[in-house]
Amino acid sequence: MNEAKVKEVLGGVIDPALGVDIVGHRIYSGCELDGDKVLVKVTIPTPAYPQDKRRELATRIETALKGAGARAVTVVPEVVTAFQPAPSEKALLKGPKNVIAVAAGKGGVGKSTVATNLALALHRHGARVGLLDADVFGPSIPTMLGPPERPPGTTGDQKITPAIHHGIEVISVGFFVDKGEAVVWRGPMVHRLLQQFLGDVQWGELDYLICDLPPGTGDVQLSLSQLIPITGSVMVTTPQEVSIVDVVKGIAMFEKVEIPILGIVENMSFYVCPACGHHDEIFSHGGGKRLAQEVGAPFLGEIAIDTRIRFGGDAGVPIVVASPDSQIGQNFMTLASTVALRIAASVLGKPKRSPRLAVIK
Repeated sequence: MNEAKVKEVLGGVIDPALGVDIVGHRIYSGCELDGDKVLVKVTIPTPAYPQDKRRELATRIETALKGAGARAVTVVPEVVTAFQPAPSEKALLKGPKNVIAVAAGKGGVGKSTVATNLALALHRHGARVGLLDADVFGPSIPTMLGPPERPPGTTGDQKITPAIHHGIEVISVGFFVDKGEAVVWRGPMVHRLLQQFLGDVQWGELDYLICDLPPGTGDVQLSLSQLIPITGSVMVTTPQEVSIVDVVKGIAMFEKVEIPILGIVENMSFYVCPACGHHDEIFSHGGGKRLAQEVGAPFLGEIAIDTRIRFGGDAGVPIVVASPDSQIGQNFMTLASTVALRIAASVLGKPKRSPRLAVIK
């Protein structure tokens, strides 16, 4: 065995979670040889990479190399979150590697619930996560997360330190205005607030920053797309037609500002009676999946109507924290893994861009 042969053999190994070859997409990161013994180093591109897929990846590598003559194979994984460095003109945001926008065409579809539980699920997978409540006029994240373990504050150089809720970093205009006070601002004021939340908050080294956007296609969406590079957007809809029509407009807006659509989530998809098990499709069913097929976007899954989701959001203990092993909790964990893997596949499929080259450009 030699390094060239190892690389040639592993070029035919397909990653079980990403569906790409591990050499061409930089998952294979090197090897050490000792006669016919091979130690293979692989890069796991997200903490949300499923454990069963990690074991399968190691098995595929071992099988391929032993078939090529290796007597013993050891696979050493290292988790390094994949991301694309920001171009110099969008370097306002320091720390977060990937920014995920959670959006909806209209209000009332559970967008903030999805954003909150998505962030907490990524954290539960082991990622470092922040949550930006960009819904300036209707900030609901502080209520959904309950009292913080650490409230927001400021540093000596007037930087903002985010609050800590259930292990994730959080910032929201709701922390800085009275609960019953209305935020009545014009577009330029909203733009300046977002600039401050992005540039003056000490986010730290985060794997993912989740942005809970307001419904529609207004100032916040445009400002964010201008200020920072957004890795991709998760669109939330209910199955009913009135919600789907508005999501189509939201998708069109993201396409205009060149933000990839990571996929569509169908929230409030169905209801299962806890007493008798009766399955009821209150808001119809399957609209999100049909929409995904029509627009050519991935369908990320269904989230059922469940009183525990409502109770958790009102009590400040979201279902991923309160009941992570429940079916709904596991649905959010799967959603988080799927979104993270889609980001990893997209980043690893692109040429690696160094920040230095971006600055020169």
